[in-house]
Amino acid sequence: MNIFGIGLPEMAVILVLALLIFGPKKLPEIGSSLGKALKGFQQASKEFEDEFKKEAQKLEETAKIKPENNSTVASTSQENSIKNTLD
Repeated sequence: MNIFGIGLPEMAVILVLALLIFGPKKLPEIGSSLGKALKGFQQASKEFEDEFKKEAQKLEETAKIKPENNSTVASTSQENSIKNTLD
């Protein structure tokens, strides 16, 4: 088991040190607050991802509309340049 580059022995040492520093009564409170912080971070990350996807979808929709309008202009200008080179 390797989480963030920390193996099982290193995790055990960290947990023992945390237990010694904070004590058995304070450790569940710290774990709870850490869990709440992680949950809040995950929610904020999900909201950011959703907003990013919405904006990307809007850009794709506008990109689909613009090339269709510009494709006739591009083909017309290409046709004109071909005609000019042939003349």
